[in-house]
Amino acid sequence: MIYTVTFNPSLDYVIQVDKLVPGEINRTTHEAVYPGGKGNNVSVILSNLGHSSKVLGFTAGFTGEALENMLKEFGCDTAFIRLPEGSTRINVKINAGEETEINGQGPVITEEAQSALFEQLDALKEEDILVLAGSIPNTLPSDIYERILEHLQGRGIHFVVDATKDLLLKVLKYHPFLIKPNNHELGEMFGVTLKTRDEIVAYAKKLQEMGAENVLVSMAGDGAILLTEDGIIYKAKPPKGKVLNSVGAGDSMVAGFLTGYLNTGEYEKAFRLGVVTGSATAFQYWLATKEDIVALMEDKPETYGL
Repeated sequence: MIYTVTFNPSLDYVIQVDKLVPGEINRTTHEAVYPGGKGNNVSVILSNLGHSSKVLGFTAGFTGEALENMLKEFGCDTAFIRLPEGSTRINVKINAGEETEINGQGPVITEEAQSALFEQLDALKEEDILVLAGSIPNTLPSDIYERILEHLQGRGIHFVVDATKDLLLKVLKYHPFLIKPNNHELGEMFGVTLKTRDEIVAYAKKLQEMGAENVLVSMAGDGAILLTEDGIIYKAKPPKGKVLNSVGAGDSMVAGFLTGYLNTGEYEKAFRLGVVTGSATAFQYWLATKEDIVALMEDKPETYGL
């Protein structure tokens, strides 16, 4: 079973305007509401590619109910912990030639709710996959990722972590199966600006030396690089297409990678499906469908077990 945890889920209100003019009334040319949060995005793509997952996290208020209902419509098995007060946040994504985001704060996550999450995590078994993705609200301990991995150590669970800076660096000692920084985040971890692929590979190797098994580095329009636990390095350029929306592309890459790996057991195929899946989402206004992903493949879908 695959479990995804999103500590800061949201409803994403995605709008397009011809031009955003501060201080004036702006009218949309297109608008939609989607379930948001990095772990939730991973679960939706997994569902689109034929893999079930259990969605964990916290919700509150009528926005939380709407979020859960939307995820169920996308085929996700939700097991959110309901909070007694507040509302699941609403994030506004504005596309007006460039992307602008206004993100809500979200509800207070109580100690009782945190304990309930750990009880849920105790159900994980050997060979299960746990995906921890995204930021954490300020009402949670800053080391919550670290606490979870420490709590689940020695159970044969595969950890996948997609987070930034200290959230990621502090869990490397628990040997996560996969981490997915982007090239800018990778540089920020070490206080450097990475300009070449060789530099990116060198610093990704540092993350392996610190404990990560497989390091997948996304590089937007420049593609991605994978360093495997076997010492092999894979590099790929993305398929050609028009980028419409970057939100969720990295999460889609993670879901594509997991799908390819679970279906074939091969890192190279997992990597290539991850790159295609991330690109497919970038070329849509929201997360890619299976049809969107297949349309970008050079190989037949059967190659990846789809």
